[in-house]
Amino acid sequence: MKYSVWSSYYYELSPEDALRQLKAHGFSCCELSCEHAVSIMNRGDVIINGTDFAKFAAELGMEISQGHLSYDAKLCKPESKIFLKKQLDLFRAIGIKNAVLHLDYLAWKDDNQLLREERIKENYHALAELLDHIKDTDMVICLENLISADFANNIDGLMYYIEGFNSKNLGICLDTGHLNLCDGDQVNFIRKGGKNIKALHLANNDGSSGDQHLMPFTCGYVDFITVIKEMKALN
Repeated sequence: MKYSVWSSYYYELSPEDALRQLKAHGFSCCELSCEHAVSIMNRGDVIINGTDFAKFAAELGMEISQGHLSYDAKLCKPESKIFLKKQLDLFRAIGIKNAVLHLDYLAWKDDNQLLREERIKENYHALAELLDHIKDTDMVICLENLISADFANNIDGLMYYIEGFNSKNLGICLDTGHLNLCDGDQVNFIRKGGKNIKALHLANNDGSSGDQHLMPFTCGYVDFITVIKEMKALN
């Protein structure tokens, strides 16, 4: 395990300046945030600019093995799939192996008519397109457990996709803060997810006011001693 900080901690800075700040404070590894990924995408060709950014990071001594795909992309909408594929191309150019993804609960946010099973199926079809896009790479799309999506807020919901695809390019991202606001059973999540857990968001909260993104071992309620013991058991 390598300790890292989400570059969104410095979301107001350019991607380069965010990495400089993290490096100055002793970190040599980070997760590239959606905001910084979009900033690089807006510069033009994602392959050229991604390669240039990878060179900058290497010269700085920073490793970016994990990145977050757009939080607000409506995965089940055609235009969003195009955008996410472009973002995956950027990640590949940078050398990012693990791409964290939110399954889509936003496309039907105000539509209570679509059945839960239909939403699950639409996500499945959309995810199949993204997996096909990276099938010849060593990248892994890591499905993050969410708060708002009832079909993706626990390990059983995520394992439906893992078992359905049985793909080397699909894994899980455990967000301890999100899970603390849902069923809260970190041990069950880690044991059931097992080796499919490829990425981590180690965040804390006290359960009172949403996803507070507190640092581990602070005033939140996540039992990180147990989380670490369970993760060590998985090596």
